[in-house]
Amino acid sequence: MADAGVSRAPIWTELDRRLPGRVRRDAPLGALTTWRVGGPAAAIVQVETAADLEVVAATVPPDVERLVLGRGSNLLVADAGFEGVVIVLGSAFGTVEVGDRSVTAGGATALPVLARQCAASGRAGLGFYVGIPGSVGGAVRMNAGGHGRETVEVITAATVADLDQDGSARRWTVAELGLGYRTSALGPGQVVLDATFAVTPVPADATEELRAELREIVQWRSEHQPGGANAGSVFRNPSGDAAARLIDEVCGLRGMRRGGAAVSEKHANFIQADEGATAADVRGLIDAVRDTVAERTGIRLDVEVHCVGFED
Repeated sequence: MADAGVSRAPIWTELDRRLPGRVRRDAPLGALTTWRVGGPAAAIVQVETAADLEVVAATVPPDVERLVLGRGSNLLVADAGFEGVVIVLGSAFGTVEVGDRSVTAGGATALPVLARQCAASGRAGLGFYVGIPGSVGGAVRMNAGGHGRETVEVITAATVADLDQDGSARRWTVAELGLGYRTSALGPGQVVLDATFAVTPVPADATEELRAELREIVQWRSEHQPGGANAGSVFRNPSGDAAARLIDEVCGLRGMRRGGAAVSEKHANFIQADEGATAADVRGLIDAVRDTVAERTGIRLDVEVHCVGFED
């Protein structure tokens, strides 16, 4: 980490010159994730406009790794940290514009905020987002879903800036986004600036029903999923089955522990990080669960969490 930081110091200096006051070097990164483990980033830059991303593209060479950080709810950072540049969208990308049958939200908008604003405006269709602790950009990148619905069912287009080119932005169609089960065609150098979703207007006297739907989802998640330091579901569900069932009912791994990390007693597809846990603890437990399930069932679970800074 230190060697990379020294060798790339001129890059961060130039980036700070072009975007004064918005570049932090050797800045805490793991603490910005919901697991709250892991080391620093070589540089974190906060962008406030689409033009800022063009500056990042022009200043940071393509051999430097890029990471777009939303709400850190699907990210595990190695204890050694991340040697690249982390892009954080500023408050200008947190707006929500409600139309008659569509809603456009900035990439930094928290999904629960989007769900609640739509309900308050009498727009149905995005209520499932209230239980997903991520951002709009993350939802597009991972085709986030829950309670029987996925992003691909409601999104109509997204504005994406491409740092692998010149940082300029254009609208992507749903087909171009390539949304699949917890995946998309977006690479690490592509940044979701906003997304537009289809919604259905309801009569004014029906808005309370929308709010009630949100309360039910929040209550369900509280009853069935753990709080504390975790990153939601760790593994994708294999076709025709559930990762939690394989981990718990088939392999009996509920409560399995590595150091300060443990398979949740409440939901076996969640891994909790106790106070004092390390990223190595979490990663070691992910690998142990994956290997055990593969040995006992022949099914190798795919990891849904994005791991950065690890040698493999």
